[in-house]
Amino acid sequence: MNTNKKTARMAGFLNLSKLIIGGGVVFWITTIAISLLPIAAEYRTSFSQASIQTVWFASLPAGLMMGCCVSYSLLRFFDKVPTKNPILKSVIISFITLIIATILTLIPHSFLGQSNILYYILIGIMLDLPRFLFLGMVIGYLYKRLYKTA
Repeated sequence: MNTNKKTARMAGFLNLSKLIIGGGVVFWITTIAISLLPIAAEYRTSFSQASIQTVWFASLPAGLMMGCCVSYSLLRFFDKVPTKNPILKSVIISFITLIIATILTLIPHSFLGQSNILYYILIGIMLDLPRFLFLGMVIGYLYKRLYKTA
């Protein structure tokens, strides 16, 4: 393989890694802040989820996975997202990821026979909204800085 191709591939991988880590860390920090709210404690209790410390620990790998999905999609489909601003592009992709994550995580709870499931699905979406918004904003901002776009 040509050394120029290797260098370009390595630079692309490093930039992708920076986007993933930046998005994952902001997702983690936002999760910690949100988990301190009383409504988050009620939400965890309603689904018999683990303690707050477990949520803090598990949110870093989850944030890195979400950051990976959004970052890779931003790089792969950059020209296909209908706007010129990379931050807005990333936020759009992040909200699509939020919809997918909601379907995969919250909807199965409705089959467990829990009462007030619509209430808890809406609470879950409202708790996830800031995490995914900030994830998209940070990844878009880092993309803008790394690739020097207007």
